[in-house]
Amino acid sequence: MMSSGTSNRLTRNDTALLVVDVQARLMPQIHESERVNAQCVKLIEGAKVLGIPIVWTEQYKKGLGDSTAEIIAAVGDAAEPMEKLEFGCLDNAAVLEAVKALGRPNLVLCGIEAHICVTQTALRGLEEGLNVVVAEDAVSSRRERDAEIGIARMRRAGAVPANVEMLLMEWLGAAGTPEFKQILPIIK
Repeated sequence: MMSSGTSNRLTRNDTALLVVDVQARLMPQIHESERVNAQCVKLIEGAKVLGIPIVWTEQYKKGLGDSTAEIIAAVGDAAEPMEKLEFGCLDNAAVLEAVKALGRPNLVLCGIEAHICVTQTALRGLEEGLNVVVAEDAVSSRRERDAEIGIARMRRAGAVPANVEMLLMEWLGAAGTPEFKQILPIIK
């Protein structure tokens, strides 16, 4: 929940993006994996255009391998993947420090699995006093129902629902800018 006196709108200057565990070995088992991967890529590409910092995690890389090729290409040199064993990204000391060091009150989440790693990250983010926003069209789980339950729990705890296009347009704030011309092909 936003604290009183804080704007409900997200800007490119007060937001960070956390990409959670979009790894190639797990993705074939994820419900609507192509959609999730594509929506995460859109968020990453838009964040890069707008100068929004990106934190990117990979769960147990030895077992689950690298992120998808599309995620790796989209992030490029904007961030290095941070390996973790904890399900909640922010339960990993290095990831928590990386997010805190950005000094951004708003944290947008995308990735997998919605009911495990994304939910635990959202709950910890809320505990840390962050305004957590979940790009619901950019998260999923192996089973659709698990994703739905995870999203419902995050909402109930105070995470704000959003979708990729909503976030990109909110960060932009106006049409007719050079950034708008770069974002438009991303959302189409």
